[in-house]
Amino acid sequence: MSFEMPKYHHPDFTQERFVNAPDAVYEISKKDGVAPDNYHSTSMYPEYFKIDGEWKLAEESRMDSCVVLCDDGRLAVVEARNLKKGDKVMLGRTEKCEDGIYMHCHGFEDDSEGIDDQFVFRQGRSRETSYARDYDKLFELLRYEKEHGGKVVWVMGPAFAFDADARAAMAALFDNGYGQALLAGNALATHDLEGALLHTALGQDIYTQKSQPNGHYNHLDVCNKVRRSGSIPQFIKEYDLDDGIICSCVRNNVPIVLAGSIRDDGPLPEVIGDVYEAANVMREQICGATTVICLATMLHTIATGNMTPSFRVLEDGTVRPVYLYTVDADEFVVNKLLDRGSLSATTIVTNVQDFITLVAKGLGVIQ
Repeated sequence: MSFEMPKYHHPDFTQERFVNAPDAVYEISKKDGVAPDNYHSTSMYPEYFKIDGEWKLAEESRMDSCVVLCDDGRLAVVEARNLKKGDKVMLGRTEKCEDGIYMHCHGFEDDSEGIDDQFVFRQGRSRETSYARDYDKLFELLRYEKEHGGKVVWVMGPAFAFDADARAAMAALFDNGYGQALLAGNALATHDLEGALLHTALGQDIYTQKSQPNGHYNHLDVCNKVRRSGSIPQFIKEYDLDDGIICSCVRNNVPIVLAGSIRDDGPLPEVIGDVYEAANVMREQICGATTVICLATMLHTIATGNMTPSFRVLEDGTVRPVYLYTVDADEFVVNKLLDRGSLSATTIVTNVQDFITLVAKGLGVIQ
């Protein structure tokens, strides 16, 4: 079965509530990083603002940010900490035209479904849920993204690095064009490079899972060696490494964003220690993303989900959904993202090593 992109239905702006709505208003920010009172806070959904009688879409939205009216008439979605003195910050706390603001929650759903245009919470999913169709749809989606120049962003915890088959499956996906960016932390990169150099992860053999003598030094030694090399690519070159996730990303020029943590050993030279800088760089990769897949990392999943819109405006003006997947063995983690109430949020409760192997086999990149 081939993948079919859902059609987006714009609001009918000829309706009385849109015609009679007032223009949205703004207030000038008086201080860097501070929004005026009654600022409007965004969601992941398409939001329209009535500017000089015309309804305009804020194209690059995300959770909990401000909307700035730019001098060229464009609406920019800006994190409050990134506001500048003099920015025209949109005001209004209602979203059904009363303040000249309209949130369009169900633009990808058929009118025949009869859903009232308001935020809807879904039911949670559990280990007992059947995910067979979800896998089939994901295979179709990833093939579609590859064929149509989509941007697939993978958000990964370190669990992959502990299993040789999972590392090989993830590397094969990047090698075959099924990933355009990787968001992770110090641990994923460190243990994956440990696997490439020493065939262990946290001192355990990645093939047999047997702990090695003095193995707890292995990841520390790898961190030290990479720091001595000065960068991950230089380390890979100096030690002639070619297997695993990080090697595949470097080989295929896939951007890697490593957001630091207070727990980090080392860390690797590329790890971004400033949490706000890391968030900004992650956001740069999410901009333009059409599918985001979050795997076994609760904090990165929540952070990425908050900065990911449910839609994307393409160069030709077409509006399409952004597909968000979250996969974890813990039901609590995946259901945190379900509460987005988004058509494009899909959750799977399973071991991520099994998940990524099934995906790689389903796409035919491994046997």
